Amino acid sequence: MSRNVIAIYPGTFDPLTLGHSDVVRRAAQLFDQVIVGVAAAHHKKTLFTLDERMAMVREVLHDQTNVSVESFTGLLRDFVVARSGKVVIRGLRAVTDFDYEFQLAGMNRTLMPDVETVFLTPGLNYQFISSTLVREIAALGGEAEKFVDPAVARRLAEKIRSSSRG
Repeated sequence: MSRNVIAIYPGTFDPLTLGHSDVVRRAAQLFDQVIVGVAAAHHKKTLFTLDERMAMVREVLHDQTNVSVESFTGLLRDFVVARSGKVVIRGLRAVTDFDYEFQLAGMNRTLMPDVETVFLTPGLNYQFISSTLVREIAALGGEAEKFVDPAVARRLAEKIRSSSRG
């Protein structure tokens, strides 16, 4: 019996880090289709617009033939159900992520009983990277390019330059 298992990897990806792209690449080896769900994140002040974040994800992951990128607003449940998702991918960097992710998985299980949450860890080189730290490093003139794809590093540098002029 052939099954087409669709996995959803949600996040704000502001910006997409090497850890995020590593998790997507790992998920793409495990599932038939991976949809990177870029959250509009109305509750957060993002550095990049939704369109910019989606463009970065598409550019970095263009070589992954079974990966697509879509935006969503509202409940993750609604997005997953509308896409016939069977798995929600969550990245775990450290033990400190686990409490929050465990609570989220429990809530998602209640809201989507037929959908499994799968935790993936990025490679060792990427486990300490967070978008928040990358934004702070870039804003303070540090070497953010060590933590993001070159395409993202260019956009990050441009965004920081333009916001410091404005």
